Amino acid sequence: MKKTNNFVALPSQAVARLAPELRAPLELSWEHYCEAAAAAERVSPANPDLLAVLCKVWACSEFVAKSCIHVPEMWIDLVRSGDLMIEYAATDHEQRLRALTAAVTDEAELGKILRQLRCREMVRIAWRDIAGWSDLERTLADLSNLARACVAMTLELLQQWQNQEFGVPHGAMSGKPQSLVVLGMGKLGAGELNFSSDIDLIFAYPEEGETRGKRVALSNEEYFIKLGRRLITLLNQQTAEGYVFRVDMRLRPFGDAGSLAMSFDGLEDYYQTHGREWERYALIKAGVIAGDERSGQELLKRLRPFIYRRYLDFNAFESLREMKAMINVQVQRKGMEDNIKLGPGGIREVEFTGQAFQLIRGGREPELQIRPIRQVLAYLGSRNYLPQYVTKALDRAYVFLRQAENRLQAMADQQTHELPEGDVERLRLATAMGFDDWPGFERELRRQMALVHEYFQQVFAAPQQEKGAEQGSVFDAVWSGSLQAEAAVAALAEQGFDDAAEALRLLEQLRESFSVRALTPSGRERMNRLLPLLLGAIAAVENSTETLARVLALLETIARRTTYLALLAENPMAMSQLVKLCAASPWITVHLSQHPILLDELLDPRSLYAPLNKSALEAELALALERVGDDQEQQLEALRHFKQANVLRVAAADVAGVYPLMIVSDHLTEIAEVLLAQVLRLATQHLEQRHGRPDDTAGFVIVGYGKLGGIELGYGSDLDLVFLHSAAAEGQTQGGRAPLDNPVFFARLGQRIIHMMTLKTASGDLYEIDTRLRPSGASGLLVSSMEAYADYQRTEAWTWEHQALVRARVVAGDPALAQRFEALRLEILGRARDPEQLQREVREMRERMRRELSQSKAEMFDLKQDEGGIADIEFLVQYAVLRWSGQRPALLRWTDNIRLLETLAAEGLMSEVDAQRLADAYRRYRAVVHRRTLQELPALVEAGEFTEWRGHVGRIWREFMETVK
Repeated sequence: MKKTNNFVALPSQAVARLAPELRAPLELSWEHYCEAAAAAERVSPANPDLLAVLCKVWACSEFVAKSCIHVPEMWIDLVRSGDLMIEYAATDHEQRLRALTAAVTDEAELGKILRQLRCREMVRIAWRDIAGWSDLERTLADLSNLARACVAMTLELLQQWQNQEFGVPHGAMSGKPQSLVVLGMGKLGAGELNFSSDIDLIFAYPEEGETRGKRVALSNEEYFIKLGRRLITLLNQQTAEGYVFRVDMRLRPFGDAGSLAMSFDGLEDYYQTHGREWERYALIKAGVIAGDERSGQELLKRLRPFIYRRYLDFNAFESLREMKAMINVQVQRKGMEDNIKLGPGGIREVEFTGQAFQLIRGGREPELQIRPIRQVLAYLGSRNYLPQYVTKALDRAYVFLRQAENRLQAMADQQTHELPEGDVERLRLATAMGFDDWPGFERELRRQMALVHEYFQQVFAAPQQEKGAEQGSVFDAVWSGSLQAEAAVAALAEQGFDDAAEALRLLEQLRESFSVRALTPSGRERMNRLLPLLLGAIAAVENSTETLARVLALLETIARRTTYLALLAENPMAMSQLVKLCAASPWITVHLSQHPILLDELLDPRSLYAPLNKSALEAELALALERVGDDQEQQLEALRHFKQANVLRVAAADVAGVYPLMIVSDHLTEIAEVLLAQVLRLATQHLEQRHGRPDDTAGFVIVGYGKLGGIELGYGSDLDLVFLHSAAAEGQTQGGRAPLDNPVFFARLGQRIIHMMTLKTASGDLYEIDTRLRPSGASGLLVSSMEAYADYQRTEAWTWEHQALVRARVVAGDPALAQRFEALRLEILGRARDPEQLQREVREMRERMRRELSQSKAEMFDLKQDEGGIADIEFLVQYAVLRWSGQRPALLRWTDNIRLLETLAAEGLMSEVDAQRLADAYRRYRAVVHRRTLQELPALVEAGEFTEWRGHVGRIWREFMETVK
C-alpha cells in the first residue's frame, strides 16, 4: 500500500493474508485513520511488526479501528508508552486511575476521565486478545481488574464528597465510621468479565446508624442509597464519551422492588428467610470489588452457610435443572439456538456443570468455595467427581467459547452472544478465532458445543426418567395407593417381594406416617419419585420384605431432610448400594439412620468397599481438620464424621466378604488410633493456648488396653485407656496466660481427651472410654506419672492387672515415654511367678467374670463368657505369658492373641495342633460375634452349635490351668 499523507503504509503481505472481503474495510479504516492523525498532527508508528498485527486486529474489530480513528492520540499513546505490548499487573489499572483522578473535584470531570480510560484500556485489551498476545485468563483478568478499578475509585471519591455534604455514617452499635461494600456478582466477582458485559452489583453496609458531623442526620440506609445512586449514574450514564460500565442491580434482595443498599444483618436475614435456589447460585461468584474489603469479607463469611450447605445438597441438581429448563424455553421462544452463552452446549452449561458440584459439595469441601469456573473444573477432575477427560474437554470448550464471546463482542463493543448472520461479520469472527473461513470455524464451534451439551446432559439427566416404564408404572401405582389392596399385593408379589402383603403394609405405614404427611410439596414430590425406584431395587434382593422394612425405617428417619431423598433419587449407584447394605445388615441400616450424612459415602463403590490404610486415614483426617481451621465445634464434627464414614467403609467391606475378620479388626483399630492421635494433638493445642507448654522433657502417652491394645476392636467397642506423663512434679507450664503445675496440666489434658471423645454432638460421639484399668481403678488419679505407675505395677498391682498388661501398648503420644512404658511392661510381665499361685488367681478371676457377665441360658452358648468360649482362650494366653515370658521373651513381642498362640507353639510351650485349634476357635467365635453385631443380635448361639470347638478349648484349658507344668 502506498504512503498516504506521509504515513507509513500497511505491510502488503499482512493485508494479502486477509480474506478479500476484509481488505477493503481495513484499507478504508486505515485511510480514515491517516486523515485523522494528520489533522491531529500526530505521527503513526512505523514498527512493521506492529503494523502487521494491526491488519488482523482492525479487520476483526471495527470498535478498535474506529476508536483509533476518532482518537488517534490514544493509540499513539498506547504504542509509545509500551502498554500495548506488556501484561498489566493486577493493580495497574487502579494505580493509573488513582493518578488520573488525583486532582478531580467534581463528578463531571471524573466521568470524563473514566470514559476516556475505559476506551483506551478496552482497545488495549481487545488488541492483545485478537493479536494472540494475551491468553484467555489474562484477558478476563484485565477486563475484570479494569471494572473493579473504575468502581472502586469512583466509590472512594463519591464517598469523600458525600461525607463533606451529609456527614460521616456511623454504626449505632459499634460507633465506628461506615463504608459501603460493593459485591461484584457473576463474572465480575469471579474475575471472568467478558468484553462488553454488564456489571452485576449488590450494595451493603455493615450496620444501621446515622451520619454525624452535620446539622441534619441521615440514616445509614438513606446515606448509602444516595451514594449507590450516584455511583450507578456516574458509571452507567451515556455521554458524548460513551459509558463506563452498564450497571445491573437486579440481583439484590427482592430485585428492583428491594432497597438499593441493605445492612449486613438485613442481607443475612433475607437470604436465610427468603433466599431462593437461584440466589445461592448467583452468590457462588460474589466477591468484594470495592469499598471496605475487610467488612466485605466478613459479610461473605456470614452468607456462606446460605450458599454452601454443611451436608451434601443434591437438591441443587433439580434446582439447576429447572433453571436450565427455563433458559431453554426462553432460548426456543426467542430463537436463540445460536446463542453461544445460553444455547445448547453454550457457556452457561459449562458453568452449570461445575457450579452444581459447588452447591452440592461446597459446604463439606471448602476447596470448592472458589469463583473461577476453570479452577472448579480442575478440582472436580482431581477428585474424580467427573472423569478427567470430561473436565479437560469442558475446560477446552470453555476457553474456545469465551474467546469467541470476547471477540464477537469486540467487533463492535456490543453485548451480544448471537452468532453473526452477515458474511463480513462472520468472516471477522472466524479470522479473529484463527480460522481461514466461516465454515471451518463453525464446524469447530458446533463440535465443542455438542461435547458440552452431551456432558451437561449426562450430569443433569434425571435418573427417574431412565427406569423401565412398565416396572416404574407398577411401583408408582402401588406407592400412590391408586391400586386396590388385592391388586397391589399381586403386583408386589409378581415383581419379586417374598411377603407381598407385609410389604404393602409397610408402604402404607410409611405413607401415613407423620414424617411423610409433614413433607412440603417439594419434599413429597421427591419422595414420590424415589419410592418407585427403591421398590424396583429392593424387589431384586433375596430378603426383599425384610430389606424393605429396614430401608423404609431409614427413609422415615431422614424424610424431612429432603436433600437426602434427592441424593438417592439423583444417584442410582448410591440407591443400589443402600439397598445392598441394608439387605446385608440392620446394624449398617441403623448406622446410616443415625448419621444420614454418611449416605454420600454410597456414591462411589470404589471407596465404599475399600477401607483406607493407616497412612491414608491420617491424611484424610488431617485434611478434614485443616478445612475447619480453629473452630473447635467443627473440629469435633469433623472427627465424628471421619470415624463414622470410615467405620461404614469397613462394615461395607465386611458384609461384602472383601476382608477376613482379623483384617476388619485391624482397620477398626487403626481408625481409633488415628483419632486418638489427633484428639491428643488438638487437646494439647487447646490447653497450651491458655496455660502454655510443659517442659520439653515432659511427655504424655495414651496406653491402649483390651481390644484396642490387642488390635481386636469390633463394631461398637469401647476403648480401655490409661494416661501417663513424665513431667517433674515441681515444674510449671511456660508461655501461657494462666500457668499450671505440670501434673495439673496433664490431668486436664486427660480430662480434655475424654471430653472430646465422649461428648455427644449432633453427629453423635466417638467412643465410650473406660479408664478403670489405671492404677487403683476408679479411685486413682486419671493421669499418673510414669514413676507412680511403675511403682504401682511393681508393688501393688493384682495379678488380673498384670494379665491386662499383656494386651497393653502405647497408641499415641511421646515416643520417648512410649519406650519407657514398653521397658516397664517387659519387666513386669517377665518377672518370675509361683505357677500354682498364678494358676489359682487366674482361675478365680475367670470364674468371677463368668458369674458376673455370662448371658447364657441352658439351651444357649455365650460366645464370650461361657466355658470353652472367647474369654477362656484369652485368659489361657495371658496365663501363659505371665508364666513363661521370663524365660521366653519372645512372648512379650505381641499383644494380640493369635500371634501369641503362634509364639507359644514356636517356643514349644504348646503343641502346634492345640495352638492352631485355639486360634481357629478364637477366629470362628469372633467372626460369629462380628456377624451377630452387624445383625444387631447378642453374642449367643444355640448350645450345640460349637460343641466340638468348646470341647477342644475346655480340654486345653484343663491341661494348662488345672495341672502345673
